[in-house]
Amino acid sequence: MLYVLALIGALTIAVLLWRAFGPDRVDTAPSRRVVAPDDDPEFLRKLGEQKKKRPEDE
Repeated sequence: MLYVLALIGALTIAVLLWRAFGPDRVDTAPSRRVVAPDDDPEFLRKLGEQKKKRPEDE
C-alpha cells in the first residue's frame, strides 16, 4: 500500500513539474487585447478626419 501511495505522489509531482516547466502549449485561439476607443490610434485618426470634413455648425 505504501508503494502505491508513493507511486501516486511521484506521478502527481511529475505532472505538476511537466505543466510548470514543460514545452509551451499551442493556444487554439489567439489572445486579443481589447483596446478602448480612446486608446485606439486608428479610431482617433478616423474621428479627427470626420471632424475636419464636416462643417462647423457654431
